[in-house]
Amino acid sequence: MSETTHHGAVATSPAPPVEDDLPPAQLAAAHGLTVSGARPGLADYVRQLWGRRHFILAFSQAKLTAQYSKAKLGQLWQVATPLLNALVYFLIFGLILQANRGMSTSVYVPFLVTGVFVFTFTQSSVMAGVRAISGNLGLVRALHFPRASLPVSFSLQQLQQLLFSMVVLVAVVVAFGSLPTWSWLLVVPALALQFVFNTGLALIMARLGARTPDLAQLMPFVMRTWLYASGVMFSIPIMLRDRPAWIADILMYNPAAIYMDLVRFALIDEYGSSNLPAHVWAAGLAWALVVGVAGFVYFWKAEERYGRG
Repeated sequence: MSETTHHGAVATSPAPPVEDDLPPAQLAAAHGLTVSGARPGLADYVRQLWGRRHFILAFSQAKLTAQYSKAKLGQLWQVATPLLNALVYFLIFGLILQANRGMSTSVYVPFLVTGVFVFTFTQSSVMAGVRAISGNLGLVRALHFPRASLPVSFSLQQLQQLLFSMVVLVAVVVAFGSLPTWSWLLVVPALALQFVFNTGLALIMARLGARTPDLAQLMPFVMRTWLYASGVMFSIPIMLRDRPAWIADILMYNPAAIYMDLVRFALIDEYGSSNLPAHVWAAGLAWALVVGVAGFVYFWKAEERYGRG
């Protein structure tokens, strides 16, 4: 490259480097370019997610408010829906099929209502997680934020809904003879463990649902099977006492049954430790840590692919 100076002399400067032969990655690095939406490191991702905590809370509250905004009873359906489910299960399983064997009515009714409310918490978190990415593609494609914010927010929404329902659950438990004691405080760690488990499961389902939207049509059948296998309507050890012991052990140590039993043990006076599997708190903690951590890492590994087709 050359140019003429004011004295008429010709000055030359070195030719710009030829970059045509550079690989795309090196060419981008030479010009300070980075991949748009690239996955950050795990520690940075956690920091980014914590930085969006106010968005996560506000988004969950907005979804909770809008959920029944078009219904005349509004937010009362948050409580009425699981309560009506419990009533149907009581009529079918308690009265007709006599699934309450081994328990008096004063124990079986709060046993059933507690099981329905607690299982619904997991069920709703999973179903919301499946649609967390695929159902919010406009938001995912328009804004840059940690995508884990969405399934975490939906799990938080279901936790808030459960807490509203706990008012009715407490009323049912008290009405059938279980008065508040110090053991009721155990509900807090039990629900905290379940929330971590639910969030991990929602993260797993969010990644799967982002790639396979049809999964949302299959999950109701999966969740219904899980419902019937978790002892929501009956006591697993009593109903399976004539079966091989390993069958009851598998069903009792499944996470849905674990968290239901922990809340039942905390709230119902006559539902003692003899109804629980051994090391139940350790099992609940293990499920929460394994699924929570594994679900978070599994979701993070596909961070840059969400919303891209």
